[in-house]
Amino acid sequence: MRNDRKNLEIRKIEIITDYIKNADASCLIKAGDTHVVCTASIEDKVPRWLKGSGKGWITAEYGMLPRSTHERMRREASAGKIGGRTSEIQRLIGRSLRASADLQLLGEYLIMIDCDVLQADGGTRTASITGGFVALKKCIDSMIKKKLINQNPIQNYVAAISCGIVKGEVLMDLDYNEDSIADIDSNYVMNDKNQIIELQLTGEKTTCSESEFLQMLAYSKKSIQEIILIQKKALSE
Repeated sequence: MRNDRKNLEIRKIEIITDYIKNADASCLIKAGDTHVVCTASIEDKVPRWLKGSGKGWITAEYGMLPRSTHERMRREASAGKIGGRTSEIQRLIGRSLRASADLQLLGEYLIMIDCDVLQADGGTRTASITGGFVALKKCIDSMIKKKLINQNPIQNYVAAISCGIVKGEVLMDLDYNEDSIADIDSNYVMNDKNQIIELQLTGEKTTCSESEFLQMLAYSKKSIQEIILIQKKALSE
């Protein structure tokens, strides 16, 4: 069905670390034509409800540049409020990244992960989670090196991928054109132990059978382990 890759192949992923000079940690992730800059910022404070707990926090913000899509989008700041889609995605990123760490070992530090979409061609949330983890891991390594914390709170690597059914065929890592016509669309967030952190599945035009779901889950597990190897390679360079 595809011209550029096989149905179960993911797009070429490139992760460039230390992309933003002024951030505590950063990377640029390219998943095909979807490009996202992920930065990490350390604050020596936590939300009010965590003060005195000895526990840290990891959260995220997400945004798309006005010309990251085919037509110019209005900046949400100019509208005076964050849209529902943006809010949902940044909460997803935050939950996914917190699942990678023991927040008690982080101490009372807040790590803010900012994910800014430079160019969108489907899978911006999954690329943000995958790149966001790389920025988070580099940030944690820096904190240990600076002796801000004594132990590594990272427990597992975390990555994400999309999978869908388009015209009766299972496709991994959907681009925009595929996603826009998908019969079933799903996103998977998992760790390096094949444990599911979050799963989003929608029957866009039809329902999803149990066998179809299990098939997509199996393919997504395999793809996420491939992505985690790419994360590890980027972090080792």
